[in-house]
Amino acid sequence: MEDRVSVEIDEGVAHVRLVRGDKMNALDTAMFEALAMAGKELMQSSAVRAVVLSGEGRAFCAGLDMSNFANMASADGSVEVAGARKLAVRTHGIANAVQAAAWVWREVPVPVIAAVHGVAFGGGFQLCLGADMRYATPETRFSVMEIKWGLVPDLAGTRLMKTLARDDVVRELTYTGRIFSAEEAQAYGFVTRVMEDPLAQALETAAEIASRNPDAQRANKRLLNAAHQLTPAEGLLMESEEQDAILGTPNQVEAVMAELEKRPANFND
Repeated sequence: MEDRVSVEIDEGVAHVRLVRGDKMNALDTAMFEALAMAGKELMQSSAVRAVVLSGEGRAFCAGLDMSNFANMASADGSVEVAGARKLAVRTHGIANAVQAAAWVWREVPVPVIAAVHGVAFGGGFQLCLGADMRYATPETRFSVMEIKWGLVPDLAGTRLMKTLARDDVVRELTYTGRIFSAEEAQAYGFVTRVMEDPLAQALETAAEIASRNPDAQRANKRLLNAAHQLTPAEGLLMESEEQDAILGTPNQVEAVMAELEKRPANFND
């Protein structure tokens, strides 16, 4: 995993970094597997309270490694991707090995911030959409580029795009594959904030998130993940159930006391 993705944890913030900078962090089988593995490992850590996802070098992620296409073709003419002949085979819960690289960041139980620069094309665009928030440089370019290669966006892209942008915008970008700017991405709803140093800001925001009640933050993510799928009655009930589970707990009491005493909180993981 280390030759594709690095993970550093400091004071509750995990920094997950794509480290294939010489290839603009292009996605090959090893990268898909490394991203899914990193996310799975972080899911199991109670000490992690926020995650920052970034890429080294000139770009966040240029999408699918096209030099890998020749290696994908098997002797019988079928295609193998991430070790599977059929993408419809579920290997990571509700996802396949490719989709898991992006979808896992929605399943990680704490907030995830993507710091995006250079380009986020195709699978790279879908990867950053798996995060809860996306910060980007003004020069960053984006594209749902799969149609250029005669493909569909299949890193959970159709599921993720529909929660962020208007349906007609998603359709236009998917049907054309056109490249769009960070300013456009923010207007569409794909980018949260545009700034010169998204990584520094992402780490700062992650530290702020990590300083709050971790039980409430995890509950916040469960609620927001479920919000698009629940009926109003189900959503209101879930809010109440999550609040019942938090009220009066040691971490919630500590949050109140820290605010009243104007000191940093000391939460239990």
